[in-house]
Amino acid sequence: MSVKVCRFSASFVTFRLDFGRKPPATVSHRPPYSLNNARIQIECRCVISEKATGTPHVFVLGASCKTERVGVDRDIWTNPNADFAPIFSRDRFMNIKTFARTGVEVERYPPGSGTQSERQSGRIEDVFDHVRVDIVEADGEVLETASDIIRATLDNQPLFAQTTIENDRYSAVIEYPVKTMNANERDLIYQTDTGPVLLPDLSRAPDELLTGFELAFAAFNCPDWIELLVRVPQEISEKISVYHYSRSTRYDCRNRVLRIAGV
Repeated sequence: MSVKVCRFSASFVTFRLDFGRKPPATVSHRPPYSLNNARIQIECRCVISEKATGTPHVFVLGASCKTERVGVDRDIWTNPNADFAPIFSRDRFMNIKTFARTGVEVERYPPGSGTQSERQSGRIEDVFDHVRVDIVEADGEVLETASDIIRATLDNQPLFAQTTIENDRYSAVIEYPVKTMNANERDLIYQTDTGPVLLPDLSRAPDELLTGFELAFAAFNCPDWIELLVRVPQEISEKISVYHYSRSTRYDCRNRVLRIAGV
């Protein structure tokens, strides 16, 4: 069976900050230059369709990086430093930052602009000069059996997964590269262990879907269900908690493993 798959290694989101056109809104330091184009590889694509109308809402997750000062001659990394993972829709964004502990907020630049939360969100047009999402698609082949999946794994073929989760209102297709795959050719067992992926909250209204996403790692070994390990606050002492992939949740769903056709 042939379907379109995202070639994640060749798909990018690029956001352009031009402080000569729009003042800083997402930085915590004085930028050494007034212009930067940040190109980030796409880690996951999630398409949530409204069943009543068929309207699709497309979201992409950028690869995690670190908060930084671009172009300086020393002290590149900001302090406190954070993992930074951006999510974009057609007209909105959310930046997820993971500091050494939960609840950290840093001052925005320029001074007096307020603080940045761990989940800063807003409209693209208010913050960025431009955002470009470039998804490269290829003809994909669904691997129909465990034997097919195992053979493709052991042949070192790039693999992709599509997981469809539904409720009465929405159908969400989560698409992502399979970075780690377990394969057992003797007993015909396979199992993904990969992420992060976008985990949607399908209880939300359409205009609230973006801010409802959590990050998770995905594991499945059959077409019918998936277990996701979700990034959540984890208490490590009475007054300190950190973000950790620690909450396991299980969904009935439809899983497909794919490769690029003709490989």
